[in-house]
Order: sequence, then C-alpha cells, then structure tokens
Amino acid sequence: MLRTHNCGALRKEDIGKEVLLAGWVNRRRDHGGVIFIDLRDRWGLTQLVIDSNQQEIYQHANSVKSEFVLQVKGIVRARPEGLANLKLPTGEIEVAVSEVIILSESKPLPFEIEEKNETDESLRLRYRYLDLRRTRMQKNLMLRHQVCQSVRRYLSERQFIEVETPFLTKSTPEGARDFLVPSRLNEGNFYALPQSPQLFKQILMIAGYDRYFQIAKCFRDEDLRADRQPEFSQVDIEMSFVEREDIFELIETMMKNLFYEVLGIQLEAPFPRMSYDEAMNCYGCDKPDLRITCTIDDLSSLLEGNIEVGSKTDSWNGLFLQDWKGFSRKKADLLSQMAKNAGVSLSYIKFANEAGTSPLKNKIAEQTWRKIIEKYPFQEDSLLLIAWGDRPKVLAFLGNLRVNLGEELNLIQNQFKFCWIHDFPLFEWNLEENRWDSMHHPFTAPLLDQLDQLNIDPSKVKAQAYDIVLNGFEIGGGSIRIHRSDLQEKIFQLLNLSEGEIQQKFGYFIEALQYGCPPHGGIALGLDRIMMLMSGESSIRETMAFPKTQKGTCLMSGAPSPVSDDQLMVLGIQLKKKKEPRSTKDGS
Repeated sequence: MLRTHNCGALRKEDIGKEVLLAGWVNRRRDHGGVIFIDLRDRWGLTQLVIDSNQQEIYQHANSVKSEFVLQVKGIVRARPEGLANLKLPTGEIEVAVSEVIILSESKPLPFEIEEKNETDESLRLRYRYLDLRRTRMQKNLMLRHQVCQSVRRYLSERQFIEVETPFLTKSTPEGARDFLVPSRLNEGNFYALPQSPQLFKQILMIAGYDRYFQIAKCFRDEDLRADRQPEFSQVDIEMSFVEREDIFELIETMMKNLFYEVLGIQLEAPFPRMSYDEAMNCYGCDKPDLRITCTIDDLSSLLEGNIEVGSKTDSWNGLFLQDWKGFSRKKADLLSQMAKNAGVSLSYIKFANEAGTSPLKNKIAEQTWRKIIEKYPFQEDSLLLIAWGDRPKVLAFLGNLRVNLGEELNLIQNQFKFCWIHDFPLFEWNLEENRWDSMHHPFTAPLLDQLDQLNIDPSKVKAQAYDIVLNGFEIGGGSIRIHRSDLQEKIFQLLNLSEGEIQQKFGYFIEALQYGCPPHGGIALGLDRIMMLMSGESSIRETMAFPKTQKGTCLMSGAPSPVSDDQLMVLGIQLKKKKEPRSTKDGS
C-alpha cells in the first residue's frame, strides 16, 4: 500500500507515529521558510509541514501545485498551542514531512475545486472528474451509497431477493418513447432499453419467487428537466399475495428506517392518505406539498348565484392566507394577469382594520359576504384569493399559485412530509388519438367492485394504483396488478389494441398469466428524486455521478456521438435526414 492511513484518520493518539499518506494537494501555503500543504482524499484533510532547513525536500515541495497527487512520509505531531483547527477531525495534529514523492502532476484547473461562488454547471459537467472531487459531490454520492445499502439490508431482512432483469428487451408502452438498440444478428429488428422491469418482475411472481427487489437502471426518451434524466435508477419492488395496505406498511417502515439510519430523522407514520379526487380538489395536483398548510376551498355553494361577475362559471374556489403583510394593489394586478393567462378569473378579500375589503364586495350579497367572513379566521393582513371559471383550470391555477406563494411567503416548513395518493382513474381520454390511455400502465388492476363499469363507462373506473409523494415530488408509484389473463386482455382491448397487436407485444405475458398467477402488487421508488430531497439539492444531477444535460448529452464524453458508416452497414441501417415540417400559409 502507498499509505498507512487515509487523510482523515490521524488524531492526537497517533502523535509520534511515522506515517505514509497519499492524496491530492488541496492547498499550499508558503509562510517564509515553512510550507504548509493540506493533503486531501475522500476521508478528509491532513496538514503537512515542511521546514526550509530540509533544503532538498523544501525545494521539491515548493514546486507542488493544487491537485498534484503526492505520497509523503513523516512524523505525526501536535499542532502548536493556539493553532489547532477544531473544525477538522484532524485539526489537532500535523505531519512533519521527511519525504515527498510527486505521483502525478495537474494542469491549471478550469475552476477551483472548493470555490465559494458556484461554477457554471456546463463547465462542471465538462470536467466532471474534477467536479466529483468537491466535498459537496462526494458527500452526495456517499449518501447515495448509504441509502442503497440501507434499502438492500431492509428488504433482504424481509426475505426479498434481488434479481437482475434484462437491459435488452422488447418495446412495450410505458407512457414515454423507448431507446431502441438495433440487433446485428436479427437484421431489421430492435431491442428496447427498459423503461421499467414491469413485466419481468410480474413474471417473477408467476414463477413463485414471491418477494423481489432490484435497484434497477431504467431508460426513457423524454424531455428532460431538473428531476428527470434519460437514464435513472429506481428501487423496484414486487410482492405476491398482498393488498394495497401491505405495500403501504412495507414502504412506510422502510422510509422510517432509511431516514433514521442515514439522516437521523424520525418520521411519523402512517403517512397521510388521500384519494386522487381529494388531492385535485384540495391541492390542484396529484403530488401535493404538505409542508404548505393552506388548501384550496370549494366556494361554489356560497357564491354560485350570489355574486355578479358577468360571466357563467362552473367553479368557485378560494385560497386563504393567514398573513400577507406585503400584499398590494400592484401584486393584485400581477396575480390577476397570471390568472387571465391561465384562463381563469381572480379577485380577493383582504382583511385590515377589523374589516374586509374587496373589489367584489359590491357584487356579493350582504348575507353571503358575512358567511365568507365568518368561514375563515380573518385577522389583520389576512387574504382570501377567489378564483372562478372552468373547474380544471381553476384548480390547476390555484394549485400552482399555492406552491409559488408558499416559497414567496416562506410558508414551507423545513421538514419531510410524505403522503399517499390512491384511487386514481384507471383511464384517461386521449383526444388526439380518440381513444383511452392507461393513467399509470395497462397492467394495473381496477377496483374489483367497479369491473362492471368497464363495459358501461370506463371513465368512472378507479385503479388499484397509488403514488407516494414527498414534499411535492412524486417519488414512487405502484399498483395491485391484474393477475387474470381474461381481464388483462379486456384492458388491452379497451386501449384499442387489436388481437394481433396484443399477441405481438404481449403474447408471452398473456400466456404466462394462464399458468397460475398469484395476486400480486408492487411499487417503484425513484432513487434519484429521493436522493435529491434527502441531500437538499434542487436537481437530481447533483446526486448522480455522471448525469446528462437537459439536452440529453454527456459534456465530458461527448455522447451521443456519430458512428461510422461501417458500423451502420453491419447493422443494416442507413441514415436519412428528417423531413422538415411543411409550413402553413401564415408561415407557422
């Protein structure tokens, strides 16, 4: 070994020992006859001291620059009185160096490793090998390792087995585009990189393995944002002979164990639960941030027919804010314009000087006005925002406004708030293609007491599906699965798949369901989003070793990149330029 200790290991108890250390030069300081070097590895820093009376070593050390890789030999000694750095675990000692070997030199850096000002992300990604040396990134990746180990221990202790599923598989509809891989041995045919291991984990249940998990790599060719990447990791779980409550209990206990073991945080369980309809009505979305306590209220019974606004509306909703001292007419006009852009109307009631004022006051019947004032705990600087119009637009607008105001008014509590959303619609109508789509995926079981509605009105059928939400992010989704082949074929037919398409895409799975499939269900947890929230980052890219940009490129390696004509020829592929979209008469 090139070292006897790492750079974070030495303490007062080691004083007098001769040691070998190896690492990177974090910082070099020349104090006129004495050179101090902070040597760094992923465990920490150790201060090295080289005195000028060791002329050869001193001259050698004088040529050292930031990020050179060194091996040093020396004696551990106590730092002089008053010069200890108690912020560092190694801050009470230093190493008096007797030998320095430069193992590797470094070019001048494109950015400082630990600079105070944030470096442009594109530069960081271009030199990711330098970016990963930063304390922040090392802390995030170590945290990720701890999370993965905690999850593996938890599930293994509960008799789950980890099974790897294929990367090269068959294209199936998961709601996003597949990444396709051409087959050389089967010219003209393609593999697809898996969007999830969905069918394989269900087949493992048919095969009798009962409890499966995998920290799986998945791929989706979709537009990217801060919480999405073309390749991502998920904690994939499936269980046989279970109901929804079994999944909830398993995941809640796992999260409690994970957050306590890794962060020392005690979570409260069971997590709050609400139906999809309740979430949409109270929060305007299906992934509510429960750190913000205010909710959307339905005011239709109070205001419908009791207010004159000059236009027909099917929904009146309110958002009550207990204290907004900075609310002004200018802010009211800005919010009104935002509402107009969203296709809804907005006004307000502001409480001040023990009375309510509002542009709507003369349009609301006196009795109705009193009922509104009595409904809410108005106090000085309280505000009720009232929106009306098309119900889905009103709820979506107030849901977004709730989150934006939560950040602006510091209403977001600094804690982790989980919840479950359940009873999603089984289908959603695809206007463009004039057919039903699965809201989750086509292997999700409907509620058993609503099976007759499949033939009457599919829009009324609820799914045995559930999402787990943390601080306004969906961090996982799952369902109880369809385990009967006749019901699975019925769902495919409702999705407008022909018999030929069903056999071509899912024939092997339909056949497997006919050989004794147990009732089963599961969930997939987004590891990258969980890591983003646990580490306090605002992007999943900060918790991944080698992420892609929002355009799906790797700035370090240059992927994706062209390939040679010879490579394409072997695969039987010829590239053609995309046809430019035909312009209309107005030039659009």
